[in-house]
Amino acid sequence: MTTQWKLVCKQADLVADAGVAAMVNNEQVALFYVPESENKVFAIGNWDPIGKANVLSRGLIAHLQDQWVVASPLYKQHFVLSSGQCLEEEINIPHWEAKLEGDEVYIAFNS
Repeated sequence: MTTQWKLVCKQADLVADAGVAAMVNNEQVALFYVPESENKVFAIGNWDPIGKANVLSRGLIAHLQDQWVVASPLYKQHFVLSSGQCLEEEINIPHWEAKLEGDEVYIAFNS
């Protein structure tokens, strides 16, 4: 399995400490730019499996239990940005490795 990096947007398309939604490979992805984090950018699925809507990009970012998370705007469950793990339920959502190179944001896809 090889990792391929896909250019998804420019850093200027993102909002610091907030999320934006993007369509990547026919899937809604929530992208987060967190300047004070080590990774700087994160990519998780935009679908909230509890609220049953594509809304995670509109959630609030927080630092809980030594992890960067997003709180769903619907029922407030927290999803870890680096793993997709829900802190309150035994649910995982899709997540992708993301990186910032210069002013370009990339997401890793395995092929």
